[in-house]
Amino acid sequence: CETARNAAVETGVFPLGGIRVRTHRCDHAVMADGDPAHGFVDVTLKIGKGRDRETKQRAGDRIFAAISAALDPAFAATTVALSLQIEEIDEPNWKRNTIHDALKGRA
Repeated sequence: CETARNAAVETGVFPLGGIRVRTHRCDHAVMADGDPAHGFVDVTLKIGKGRDRETKQRAGDRIFAAISAALDPAFAATTVALSLQIEEIDEPNWKRNTIHDALKGRA
């Protein structure tokens, strides 16, 4: 999680107060030939509308590279798949966030 968060910050694309990283373990999954040794990490980057393709590409490249590097030991030890896709959040959506103000107060 920290690797993905750091990479998102380093892109300079996202407001710090809006960055959130969470993981969900999936206890029941099957892939490819059904071998339970296979693993996968599926990353979804949800972003607000308004960024051009080049900006999204640059951010996705940076975050994917960081997560991929963090998973190098897993890639070396077993069979694993990593994917990342970017989804733009459609409107309307609802948010309440006092983190932005708290971060401004620290600056």
